[in-house]
Amino acid sequence: MNTLTSARSASLPTGRLALGLHRFADEASTLLGALLNPRSVIREVEEMRELFDAAARIEPTDPSRAAALRRRASKIGLR
Repeated sequence: MNTLTSARSASLPTGRLALGLHRFADEASTLLGALLNPRSVIREVEEMRELFDAAARIEPTDPSRAAALRRRASKIGLR
Protein backbone atom coordinates (compact mmCIF):
# COMPACT_ATOMS: atom_id res chain seq x y z
CA MET A 1 0.00 0.00 0.00
CA ASN A 2 1.50 3.31 -1.01
CA THR A 3 1.24 6.57 0.90
CA LEU A 4 -1.54 7.97 -1.28
CA THR A 5 -3.74 4.91 -0.80
CA SER A 6 -3.21 4.85 2.96
CA ALA A 7 -3.96 8.59 3.17
CA ARG A 8 -7.23 8.10 1.31
CA SER A 9 -8.30 5.16 3.43
CA ALA A 10 -7.40 7.02 6.60
CA SER A 11 -9.49 10.06 5.62
CA LEU A 12 -12.50 8.02 4.46
CA PRO A 13 -13.97 7.29 7.90
CA THR A 14 -13.34 10.86 8.99
CA GLY A 15 -15.17 12.14 5.93
CA ARG A 16 -18.10 9.83 6.59
CA LEU A 17 -18.15 10.86 10.22
CA ALA A 18 -18.14 14.53 9.26
CA LEU A 19 -20.94 13.94 6.76
CA GLY A 20 -22.94 12.04 9.36
CA LEU A 21 -22.46 14.77 11.94
CA HIS A 22 -23.45 17.42 9.40
CA ARG A 23 -26.65 15.54 8.56
CA PHE A 24 -27.40 15.05 12.24
CA ALA A 25 -26.92 18.77 12.87
CA ASP A 26 -29.28 19.59 9.99
CA GLU A 27 -31.95 17.25 11.36
CA ALA A 28 -31.52 18.61 14.89
CA SER A 29 -31.83 22.16 13.58
CA THR A 30 -35.02 21.29 11.71
CA LEU A 31 -36.47 19.59 14.78
CA LEU A 32 -35.58 22.53 16.99
CA GLY A 33 -37.19 24.93 14.51
CA ALA A 34 -40.37 22.86 14.50
CA LEU A 35 -40.46 22.71 18.29
CA LEU A 36 -39.95 26.44 18.61
CA ASN A 37 -42.56 27.26 15.96
CA PRO A 38 -45.30 24.60 16.04
CA ARG A 39 -47.79 26.83 14.22
CA SER A 40 -45.75 26.63 11.03
CA VAL A 41 -45.76 22.84 11.20
CA ILE A 42 -49.50 22.78 11.81
CA ARG A 43 -50.04 25.19 8.91
CA GLU A 44 -47.99 23.00 6.57
CA VAL A 45 -49.87 19.86 7.62
CA GLU A 46 -53.21 21.60 7.09
CA GLU A 47 -52.09 22.78 3.66
CA MET A 48 -51.00 19.26 2.73
CA ARG A 49 -54.31 17.84 3.94
CA GLU A 50 -56.26 20.37 1.84
CA LEU A 51 -54.23 19.50 -1.24
CA PHE A 52 -54.73 15.76 -0.73
CA ASP A 53 -58.47 16.27 -0.17
CA ALA A 54 -58.74 18.38 -3.32
CA ALA A 55 -56.83 15.72 -5.25
CA ALA A 56 -59.21 13.03 -4.02
CA ARG A 57 -62.23 15.11 -5.08
CA ILE A 58 -61.02 15.79 -8.61
CA GLU A 59 -59.38 12.41 -9.25
CA PRO A 60 -62.36 11.00 -11.24
CA THR A 61 -62.63 14.01 -13.55
CA ASP A 62 -59.02 15.21 -13.83
CA PRO A 63 -56.40 12.61 -12.84
CA SER A 64 -53.43 14.64 -14.09
CA ARG A 65 -54.43 17.67 -12.01
CA ALA A 66 -54.94 15.40 -8.98
CA ALA A 67 -51.44 14.00 -9.46
CA ALA A 68 -50.05 17.53 -9.65
CA LEU A 69 -51.79 18.43 -6.38
CA ARG A 70 -50.35 15.33 -4.70
CA ARG A 71 -46.85 16.20 -5.92
CA ARG A 72 -47.25 19.71 -4.53
CA ALA A 73 -48.41 18.32 -1.17
CA SER A 74 -45.48 15.92 -1.01
CA LYS A 75 -43.03 18.76 -1.67
CA ILE A 76 -44.48 20.62 1.29
CA GLY A 77 -43.90 17.53 3.40
CA LEU A 78 -40.23 17.43 2.40
CA ARG A 79 -39.50 20.93 3.66
